[in-house]
Amino acid sequence: MTTKHQELQRTHTVATRRVFLVGGAQLVFVAALGLRMRHLQVEQADEFHLLAEKNRISIRLIAPKRGEIFDRFGRVLAQNDPSYRIVLLPENAGDIDAVLERLGHLIPLSADQVQRTHEDIKRNPPFVQVTVAEHVPWNRVAAVAANAPALPGISPEVGFTRVYPRGADFAHVVGYVGPVSDHDLEKIDNPNQLLRIPRFQIGKVGVEAQKEDLLRGKAGSKQLEINAVGRVMRELERRDGETGADIQLTIDANLQAYAQARLGENSASAVVIDLPTGDLRAITSSPSFDPNKFVRGISSTDYNALLNNKFRPMASKSVQGIYPPGSTFKMITALAALEDGLITPEDVIFCPGHLEVSERRFHCWKRGGHGSINLHQSLAQSCDVYFYHLAQKVGQQRIAAMSRRFGLGVKHDIPMSAVASGLIPDRAWKRRIHSEDWHVGDTVNASIGQGFVLASPLQLAVMAARLATGLQVSPRLVKTINGINQQDTLAQSLGVSSTNLEYITRAMYSVVNDRRGTGYRSRVIHDDYRMAGKTGTSQIRNISADERLNGVRKSEDLPWELRDHALFVSYAPADSPKIAVAVIVEHGGSGSSAAAPIARDITLQALHDGPPPLSVYPAEDRSAIREQQARLREFIPESSGERSDRT
Repeated sequence: MTTKHQELQRTHTVATRRVFLVGGAQLVFVAALGLRMRHLQVEQADEFHLLAEKNRISIRLIAPKRGEIFDRFGRVLAQNDPSYRIVLLPENAGDIDAVLERLGHLIPLSADQVQRTHEDIKRNPPFVQVTVAEHVPWNRVAAVAANAPALPGISPEVGFTRVYPRGADFAHVVGYVGPVSDHDLEKIDNPNQLLRIPRFQIGKVGVEAQKEDLLRGKAGSKQLEINAVGRVMRELERRDGETGADIQLTIDANLQAYAQARLGENSASAVVIDLPTGDLRAITSSPSFDPNKFVRGISSTDYNALLNNKFRPMASKSVQGIYPPGSTFKMITALAALEDGLITPEDVIFCPGHLEVSERRFHCWKRGGHGSINLHQSLAQSCDVYFYHLAQKVGQQRIAAMSRRFGLGVKHDIPMSAVASGLIPDRAWKRRIHSEDWHVGDTVNASIGQGFVLASPLQLAVMAARLATGLQVSPRLVKTINGINQQDTLAQSLGVSSTNLEYITRAMYSVVNDRRGTGYRSRVIHDDYRMAGKTGTSQIRNISADERLNGVRKSEDLPWELRDHALFVSYAPADSPKIAVAVIVEHGGSGSSAAAPIARDITLQALHDGPPPLSVYPAEDRSAIREQQARLREFIPESSGERSDRT
């Protein structure tokens, strides 16, 4: 019994020791676990909170698709092409320099791109994506996507790039888009958050800028789940944006292309207005430039070449350029006199080639003078002295009032950049600007479109349109917005005597169709297309007394910048006007030789909706016109397949 009791005692002792050992081990484990939990929950709480915070929902804006722009027949003038880009979310990138360096092994990054990326990051909150590279080829996009784990914060996206398929033909009308700048933001009160997306593009000039609010559309958004290393885990929700409005212009793209080509290498402009609607069928400025270069980022070499070009290709001469209208203004002076009963069409004056006014001699363009001449003849032959006499009867206040009635000195409401008001001076203007009284000599100068008078090609085209119709024709550039017609109310009467207006228009017909008319060399011989018009040559330099005595130097013998501007305004057909045209050739010399032939060719192209038959031209011109038509045909894109069901 004793032995058995002892054995049981030993067994109990061993079991008790094991219990203590196991219990002690468990106690140590629990204590260690408690300490670890304390370490994680207390000492490392901030770190884990940060990691948890990074694994959260991120809301990002989705740029809307920009509205497209079309011509009057539905031909595309501005469209959106898919384009891949690489974006970076700074708050998820960590070491941005290291990430950009690794990205540079997959896609070429210039120093300028890296610097611009850093500048965009500094300008915006860390949760705003910045664009690192645009127009990235698909194979490089795929390489970036495959290396996503090594590129925190980097992701490829598909967007849209603005493309202008008609290039330079519409650079001044449609304009172009470019990244939002600080200057752009400063001009906007409470700018939309969409505009703060780095390198988001908005309209800079032309219709793109003037109709920006319509074309831009409204942003969408997406909710993304982002993990701790910045990788997008999944898209939780997407709300698509609202596409911008499509805008259809009144311009005929093929006529625009022809007019642009017909201006050639001249520094010039041409405007074609439909009657009586006021629709702008063409509005061109030469030379032009390729707007696509500005969208993708124009090089400093190309940009400087544009800036330093003496022909100013960046300027839209059709609406920004203002010039002395010269003799194209004479119809206004004549109407001012007729309407107030100060003259009759039969009144005759004698032109000896000059007129003395206030001890100053004012010369006629014809050195020997025109002799005895009436109103009709003075317009057809463009006698200056007749209008010098007229000016002293009418006075500048009446001339200014009539000018504004015909659209001169008025800023016309079309969506192009820097539309000029021109200048129709009067007594109050001269006193305000020059602190001087108005003199009779100022009126004499103004009566023939010289002196202080300035007008744009657009204004001169409006003037011609109103002379042709007797209506208050106003230029219109936008035909429809999202298919809704933007037609204004019908043009109202100008309130000018139809009899007086007929005196003027008959004289304009003679300018082009009478042998002694200054525009006779640019006549059309087919009755369905005959023009009425007026030549103009605006002097930009003073002719010395020595030149008056021994002969004025020929235009071609002068430096380009000292030559006169050449102008021509017209409408056609003369007996039932459908279009009005204005052409200005900067420093082109004579309006009859430089501007009128261009206007004639554009007029015939517009009326015939393409190249007219050679039979409408005088026989002596047909050979040259045939060669010209063949040369210019290559500048007009094929129209087949381009028209849509837009009307």
